[in-house]
Amino acid sequence: MMRSPLFLALALAFAAGAPLLPAEATAQNARAVRATAEMSMVLSGNIDVAADGSVSALTLDQQAMLAPGIASFVEGAIRGWRFEPTLRDGKPVAVHAPLRVRLRGREQDDGNYQVSMTSVDFSDYDPSSTTSVTRKRMPPPRYPEDAFRSGGQGDVLLLVKVARDGNVADVIAEQVNMTVVAPERTMAKMRDLLAKASINAARKWTFVPPTTGEDSTRDFWTVRVPVTFALNNNGNGQPERYGRWRAFIPGPRQAAPWRTPDAAGQAGSDLLPAGGVYMVDGTQRGLRLLTPLAQR
Repeated sequence: MMRSPLFLALALAFAAGAPLLPAEATAQNARAVRATAEMSMVLSGNIDVAADGSVSALTLDQQAMLAPGIASFVEGAIRGWRFEPTLRDGKPVAVHAPLRVRLRGREQDDGNYQVSMTSVDFSDYDPSSTTSVTRKRMPPPRYPEDAFRSGGQGDVLLLVKVARDGNVADVIAEQVNMTVVAPERTMAKMRDLLAKASINAARKWTFVPPTTGEDSTRDFWTVRVPVTFALNNNGNGQPERYGRWRAFIPGPRQAAPWRTPDAAGQAGSDLLPAGGVYMVDGTQRGLRLLTPLAQR
């Protein structure tokens, strides 16, 4: 747990920074939703992992914009991480990778706020790759009119089943995370609107299947695609500013019916960089963090 002045900063951010959907926002049951809301901050950077799996270097983007307490907390946690060594030709090698972390600020019984790291991601999308599914034609979904008028904002994480011809065989909204606070009934409606808009758009997408590597012979591929709905220029919206806290209400997760459930594969990531396509069922890619979540 971190102490003042970080607690004060979090308290002020939560009071003034969590946007509310209009009309129903003052309803009493909005308090219950607010109680489940997290204050979220997403940071990015780069990490270097030595051949033995230890962290050899860390660079946070725009560090000058971060509160000293936040930067110290993140650096202290990350420098203690251990990774599974990355092998090339059977030998461990050093790795340089992008880094994204989500911090959570949650109110405690004593009125202070606990800061923790809830998720991390090291994904990097390469549009020129021939060993992974890549994007071909992916027009973005239209913003649902009702959600737009109400100031609804959120992030939809899609699971897409890609057929061998590159077309979409099936798609579900694995999770919809909201960045506004409102009564639960309104939140459920907003999630449904954003999910349906994303799914309808995704059904028309096309992809380029892998042509080389171990995954090229699969009958189909499952990929994750993040879709963001943000009203950066709307009075009801609040753009995510780097190094600032914002409301974050995680939605329930849904398993894809075409996949065999497994904890590792279904966990997903709520930090996938926008614009990318990320393989789910396939050869292990990227860094694998060994440090348990409780120690992050």
